Amino acid sequence: MIKRTTKAIIAAMFVTAGLAGPTVSQAIAQGEPNAAIPRIEAKNGKHRLIVDGKPFLILGAQVNNSTYSTAVLPQVWSVAHDIGINTLEAPIPWEQLEPEEGRFDFDYVDALISQARANDVRLVLLWFGGWKNGGATYAPAWVRTDTRRFPRQVGRDGVITRGLSPFGRATIDADKRAFLRLMRHLRETDPQNTVILIQVENETGTWNGPRDYSPAAENAFKGQVPVALARALHKPQGTWTEAFGVDADRSFAAWALARMVDEVAAAGAAEKGLPMYTNAAASNPFNPAQGAPFASGGPDWNSIDVWKVTAPNLSFVSPDIYIPVPAIYGKLLDYYARPDNALMIPETSNEGQVSRFVWLALGKGAIGFSPFGVDATQHANFPKGYGSMILGATQAYGAKFNLLKPIASDWARIAFDHPTWGAVQDDKNTTQTTTMGRWRITTWFGAPEYGPPPKDGSAMADPKQLDGGSLVAQLSADEFLVTGSSSRVQIELAAPRKGELGEYLSVEEGTFVNGAWMTRRTRNGDQVDWNLNFGESPFLLRVRMHSVR
Repeated sequence: MIKRTTKAIIAAMFVTAGLAGPTVSQAIAQGEPNAAIPRIEAKNGKHRLIVDGKPFLILGAQVNNSTYSTAVLPQVWSVAHDIGINTLEAPIPWEQLEPEEGRFDFDYVDALISQARANDVRLVLLWFGGWKNGGATYAPAWVRTDTRRFPRQVGRDGVITRGLSPFGRATIDADKRAFLRLMRHLRETDPQNTVILIQVENETGTWNGPRDYSPAAENAFKGQVPVALARALHKPQGTWTEAFGVDADRSFAAWALARMVDEVAAAGAAEKGLPMYTNAAASNPFNPAQGAPFASGGPDWNSIDVWKVTAPNLSFVSPDIYIPVPAIYGKLLDYYARPDNALMIPETSNEGQVSRFVWLALGKGAIGFSPFGVDATQHANFPKGYGSMILGATQAYGAKFNLLKPIASDWARIAFDHPTWGAVQDDKNTTQTTTMGRWRITTWFGAPEYGPPPKDGSAMADPKQLDGGSLVAQLSADEFLVTGSSSRVQIELAAPRKGELGEYLSVEEGTFVNGAWMTRRTRNGDQVDWNLNFGESPFLLRVRMHSVR
């Protein structure tokens, strides 16, 4: 992250003490002019986003790529409210911001921010600059038509591609100049920090090939690996091939792209130091060859280390996950949930069944989760079509987000300071288990609300009804916060002593109001005889356990 002297010292003092830090008004009184700017805090390998001086959990939705005009903004808010988001992810395309070189148009930016405030929603702005899905499709025409000044990447076969070369000096300068102007405009017009995060570029990487083969790229590839990068990654000093072997092409592409993105991020952060990140078109971690040419060199799971060293002005890198297989999804989350990297899912499918992965992500400490393509512009990114998308997203995501939205700050606070765990249903209804202190937590899927659970958890699930998941936070040695959907959760002693019985002392259904737990009703009898059962509409439980012998 960017170094901020006074702010960094104050934040470090409060993080060390385990507190949320000074309030905005207190920090301003202490002479810190940027005290209200959102920031990422880290402690004990965990992360949280601070907005308005308080922990903030992003329950987001990303609009479709081309939803960036005032004419279609009304088609965003109704869907956003139905789903229950507190944050909207919206693109700011370079071609719109600077349609002619040197002439900037902020009308849409201003309208978006104004309407977000009116709808009580925060914003994550997605800078679609020189890079969007491995190409330059949102760069201005004056950039795309001048390949001499703004060179393209060249494939191994010598054919130019739709992607701009990360070795084009004029390209980097023009991209960062436009981004700088955007960030300056935010500094001047958004003191409320309606915008809380910035995504710099989108899914950088090389399609249909491992890297850029332009003359400038070839010269750099034949040269020496930067000393700092080789040392940080414990690689021998030498050429890219000597240092990285079979991974040379991908690692070189990652370094070139990360260097470019970092330079753009640094220029913008000098104007307003909002947390910045970039995203990866995540490939299958169990089959590295599958999809690797799609976005080679982007901040994919196998290139995170290169990006973390080369792009220090990014607060974190994130995966866009469109492979709704629990083992793959969970493995990707594990790769990005690092002590030096906050976990956030800025894009995932808006299909209803994918909403269950919010439990898994939050259980691994995610600071945000956002399905993609959520608006009423009649576009859908899967074959069922727009109508099915809206129905599935509003029902499945809405059920979860509307539960979490009132307690988003409470959850962010709890997850930062306490152990958390999430489980998600697979197509075999596999039983999942973890241990928290002296208690074993088990989640079953496909079990009825009454009666014993499946003996082996191997019953096949209906692929059209995959909504199961659970989320648990351990508040103290014998106290838990539990929620979920289409699942059954059991808490029992992990290693009972002879004659010892563990049981529910109290199970309270409720929520947090102004940071304090408010009980709606106490569950007992039928509601707990067969443990904690959750249906399609999740609710929140505060569970106290005890043991007797």
